[in-house]
Formats: sequence, structure tokens, C-alpha cells
Amino acid sequence: MKLSRRHALLAAAAIALPAWAQDYPARTITLVVPFTAGGGVDAVARLLAEKLRASLKQPVVVDNKPGASGMLGAAAVAKAPGDGYTLLLGSAGETAINPLVYKARMQYQPQKDLAPITLVTRVPNVLVASPGFPARNVAELVSYAKANPGKVGYATSGVGNPQHLNGELLASVAGIRLNHVPYKGAANQLVDVASGVVDMAFVSYAGAAPFIKGGRVKVLAVTSARRASFAPDIPAIAETPATASYSLENWFGLFAPASTPAAIQARLNAAAADALKDPELIKRLREQGGEPAPMTQQQFRDFIAQETQKYAQIVESAHITPE
Repeated sequence: MKLSRRHALLAAAAIALPAWAQDYPARTITLVVPFTAGGGVDAVARLLAEKLRASLKQPVVVDNKPGASGMLGAAAVAKAPGDGYTLLLGSAGETAINPLVYKARMQYQPQKDLAPITLVTRVPNVLVASPGFPARNVAELVSYAKANPGKVGYATSGVGNPQHLNGELLASVAGIRLNHVPYKGAANQLVDVASGVVDMAFVSYAGAAPFIKGGRVKVLAVTSARRASFAPDIPAIAETPATASYSLENWFGLFAPASTPAAIQARLNAAAADALKDPELIKRLREQGGEPAPMTQQQFRDFIAQETQKYAQIVESAHITPE
């Protein structure tokens, strides 16, 4: 009987496993989230953990380890035993951007210390503005910013994260000057945008949705190259001729310590691929503002390399450094 590609991979993985790991997984798996409970990464982790339990036939528990822009949790996984029982749901920040911005503070090297398992979801941000802001779309924003150089401010949840890079990339592509206003978390920045304290913000769709639906902010665009399936009425920044090359999303991926045997990594990749085919999980990820995007391990490695190159150009051009 001909085996499916997935079952062939699993069979090969089983043969390659060392003796101590032939029965993997045999106990509870911990999925580390390097941010506080209740945020975007945490929500995705809990959705994924629920489906991984079914694929791996073992409990998968989420462990929140926030701090240092995600670096504490990521470092804990990088230093954990490579036995497949400690995993990371990492975002673009702590696995690709932070080494470019927080060079002196890094206690791990993502490329050497973490094994990419699969991309889980791509998460475009949305650009929202206060109700009284003169621009109704990106074209008008560009015109207004050119007429008022340095007077337009945008809020993000911190320095050197994807939202910050969203703003710097927009300024670069459009040839405008924008003022970055970093906040700690999304809630306060949305309140201040709604009240006109700051003009705009780059935030997750999940965080902004209540403000958008309640008419407290107006949404200008999404940061992906094309419109998102979960919000098809919101134009992409790239639809405006002046910013046609624009594209920058956040993303969440599954990682293991680099010392994890290749066969266990393959087992995890196959389990995650199964989970990400689940219609309920797809629906719930889109409700969180994400696009499910499973990949092979090599595809994920290539993706990270391409994204890191993009981030490096923005960080260098904008001279982004820690606060």
C-alpha cells in the first residue's frame, strides 16, 4: 500500500529516532509563550496547543514566560533540553528582529540555538487613525504627511517590534516623516488614538476590531501585500501607487531547541501541519487576525532568512536602537 507523504515522513522519523526517543511523545509537552497571557501570541498558542494534543496524543500545556521583549521566554527554550518536550511559539520579534535591535542584550542566537519547525500563522497589522485625523486612506495620509513633515505621529506597542518597523517602512517607501510614539501594550495606544492624543497606530486586527466596529477609530489599511481574508473590506497599503512595494507582517512560528533530534523535529512538523488543516483552527486563527501558513522546515528556514533581511534593511535605514 502506498504511503502518503506525511505518513512516509513519520515512518522515516520513527526509524531515525534514538532509542531513548522511540516512544516520543510519552509525556506532557510544554509550549512556551514569551509574552503575557491574553495577548495575540498567547491566543494563537492556546488554539494550536488544543489541536496538537489530538495529533500527538499527549497533553500540550502553554507556559507564559514574558519579559525583555520576548527574549526571556525564547532564551529559556533555547537552553532547554533538546528532547521535544519544551517548544516555543515565537513571533518575528524574538526570533528575527531582536538580534538586530537588542544586540548587546541577547542571551541566545536564534539561528544557532533554535530549530524552526513550521510557520503557524502570518498576522498582518492594521493601520488605524483617530476619527478627527484628516486622512481617510493611505493616499491622503501620504499627501498630508508631505504637507506637514514630522507632524504625524504613530503609536506602537514598543521599540523594535513589527509594528515599529511597519511605520518606518511606510515612511521610507512613501518618502515621508513620521514620529514614532512607543507604548507598553496595545490597549492604551488605541484609547489615545480614539481620543486624538496620537494620530495613528499600527496594531493587530484582533486588538483593533472592537474600536473599529464601535467607530472609535477609522481603519486605513492592512500591512500585508494583499487584503486579508478575515477583513476583505480593508485595503492593503500596497494598493496605493505611492506605496505599491509595501509589505510587512508579524508572524508566529513553532520552534524547538536546536539540539532536538531531526526525527522529533519532523514529527512535530507533521503534527503541526495536521493541526493547521483543521477547519475549526483555521476559522479561529482568522478570527484572531491571522492567516494559517504551515510550511516544511526548509521553507520556514528560508522564510525566516528572507524576513530577517527585510528587517535588517529597515533597522539599519531607520537607525533603530533600544530605548
